[in-house]
Amino acid sequence: MKTLYKILSVGVISFMMINCVNKEETNKQDNMKKISAKDILGNPDYLAISYSGYRENSRDIEPTIDQLKEDMKILAAMGIKLLRTYNVQLEQTANLLKTISQLKVEDPNFEMYVMLGAWIDCENAWTNRVPNHEVESRDNAEEIGRAIVLAKKYPTIVKIIAVGNEAMVKWAESYYVQPGVILKWVNHLQGLKKKEELPIDLWITSSDNFASWGGGESEYHVNDLTNLIKAVDYISLHTYPMHDTHYNPAFWGVPNNEQLSDLEKIEVAMLHAKDYAVSQYQSTLNYMKSLGVNKPIHIGETGWASNSNKEYGDHGSKATDEYKEALYYKYMRDWTKEKGISCFYFEAFDESWKDAENILGSENHFGLINLKSQAKYALWDFVDKGVFNGITRDGQEITKTYNGNMALLLNDILVPSKKFKVMNHE
Repeated sequence: MKTLYKILSVGVISFMMINCVNKEETNKQDNMKKISAKDILGNPDYLAISYSGYRENSRDIEPTIDQLKEDMKILAAMGIKLLRTYNVQLEQTANLLKTISQLKVEDPNFEMYVMLGAWIDCENAWTNRVPNHEVESRDNAEEIGRAIVLAKKYPTIVKIIAVGNEAMVKWAESYYVQPGVILKWVNHLQGLKKKEELPIDLWITSSDNFASWGGGESEYHVNDLTNLIKAVDYISLHTYPMHDTHYNPAFWGVPNNEQLSDLEKIEVAMLHAKDYAVSQYQSTLNYMKSLGVNKPIHIGETGWASNSNKEYGDHGSKATDEYKEALYYKYMRDWTKEKGISCFYFEAFDESWKDAENILGSENHFGLINLKSQAKYALWDFVDKGVFNGITRDGQEITKTYNGNMALLLNDILVPSKKFKVMNHE
């Protein structure tokens, strides 16, 4: 009888322990459902980054689930908890969501959320015919449909849908659309939320250049943009001082002060670059408020390439190297954290498909980690702290570029030649 009593007691205790664990897991899942974009955006505990993860020279070769898991573990080790994707045309985004879901099962403490991008084009985009910027592509409806399916399937992961990527800015000559197209699809998604066909706390936006949001030329100041600003849950703004070192270089250069070292001159120049980004944010904020609207603005994209053999490199504005990239990353992270702004920094890893014909093209070198699994200078401290210990990418440990030799890195820095007077940016 005593033996039977002991068996029953152990059974009851085991049942109670299992029940408690199950309740804890259920509560964790419930909390993840309750965490919304409103809780995440602007929260310094939810660092954001742009992510694709392609390793090869073509997007036809997509990262595997195992490769995606490696990348998620690397980003989680960096404190990243919010990713931005760009389209749902390819399997990569669906596989990414599947990967995150699996990692959550493997480790209930694993936390990663997604801003799901839906690509938007005009008629004849990316064809040999003339793009018709007044008419949208027929593919847009299917793209939005795929985004809706994924948002419904992964409600604990997908917290934001972005309709279009730089889809309204007029220099996107291959594919841009008018604001009315973006407005149409934003209203469609907002309508589904009202019908409870999508989670009510799912935030809807579009991710575009600051000028497209009214922060630049007056040609963008049209009624449909006003209505779009009123329709989105927040503005996702792009700002790229690095590109403007070539296209709008008035702010760029080194101070005309012989008493400063080259590194000090570069640091001042990079502070100007940060101030330039802040000015584009501020101009967009001012325009929004001039419409009587007061909504959050977050940085949907900004970044700085570490290499270029054309416009931004040694034969151009001399803007690109790892030292400047690291300064810009730090300055933008510091500013956005201080102001309660999310910054989807572009980007996590180098990708070579973007300029497959030119391996040294700047578009291939925006990542914080290169294709050799080397952390660039911006992340050397993470390597020193052992953040990546036990984590590999494609079988390789995360090490430092230049073998961690600062002297070698500094040999490659570029000192811009254009002069400017140091200005007060208070």
